[in-house]
Amino acid sequence: MKKVLTILTCVILLAASSCTKQYISPATTNQTIYANVATTDWTLYTDNNGSKSYEVPIKIDLVDHTFAQIGGIIVAISYDGGATYEQLPEVYANLSYSYTYSAGNVTLFAQSADGTAAVQPTLPIKVKIILVDSNG
Repeated sequence: MKKVLTILTCVILLAASSCTKQYISPATTNQTIYANVATTDWTLYTDNNGSKSYEVPIKIDLVDHTFAQIGGIIVAISYDGGATYEQLPEVYANLSYSYTYSAGNVTLFAQSADGTAAVQPTLPIKVKIILVDSNG
């Protein structure tokens, strides 16, 4: 009797483990956009608390309201024409870089590394903006 139960249990386990596995590939398409920012593109910005920094808006038509709500954006900057990139937020040459995004644009910010003063970047940068789509 034990032998029959053991064989029956093995058959049931074998049948249960032979289920087909289903792989779902993501249906999202990520995109990369490049922009060049000259030193003259930065403008002085004062927030609601009186803190100052420099900002440069980059228009991105692909970022609509829906994408801004469910997608994501990764920003990296390069000082050597795109040979190497550093992902933001980042402190480089005593400048602290950060960014925000909303429908239609990505805005880069620069200020002193300790956050006490607005410091205008003195080198042109290449910006890589990666739009990470999501199915929500």
